[in-house]
Amino acid sequence: MAMFYYLALCLLATSVLATKPYTYSSPPQRKYVIHPPPHYKSPPPSASPPPPYHKSPPPPSHSPPRSKIYKSPPPPSPSPPPPYVHKSPPPPIHSPPPPYIHKSPPPPSSSPPPPYVHISPPYVHKSPPPPSRSHPPPYHSKPSPSRTLIYYYRSPPPPVRI
Repeated sequence: MAMFYYLALCLLATSVLATKPYTYSSPPQRKYVIHPPPHYKSPPPSASPPPPYHKSPPPPSHSPPRSKIYKSPPPPSPSPPPPYVHKSPPPPIHSPPPPYIHKSPPPPSSSPPPPYVHISPPYVHKSPPPPSRSHPPPYHSKPSPSRTLIYYYRSPPPPVRI
């Protein structure tokens, strides 16, 4: 699983770097300072043997416990399909067809049909009624609640001749 993340990180980094154009520039020149070599004095030889080397056990590591790797169960092995059994449809039942009975139309009657007689209704002419000479009913207007104004018609004055 860690290998997958490492590979994904590398691919991501290379794709990001590939989108930026790279410009080549030379590094800045360094100023070299020459120092005189240091003067070392070797320690005087000692006659005593070196102390015995004792290696202590390493301290217990406090690393987190190893994470469990969950593996999915293997896919079930495909079981062979059941054998195919072809079932043919049942044979049709051969029952005898019902007997065909032919019914002929009735023979025509020997008497001829009665003749067609068209009878029209009698025509009666009605003349319109004469116009009545009665007058229409008089028109009665209801008086208005306010006082009634009486109008007098005055003809215009005759034209003045000059």
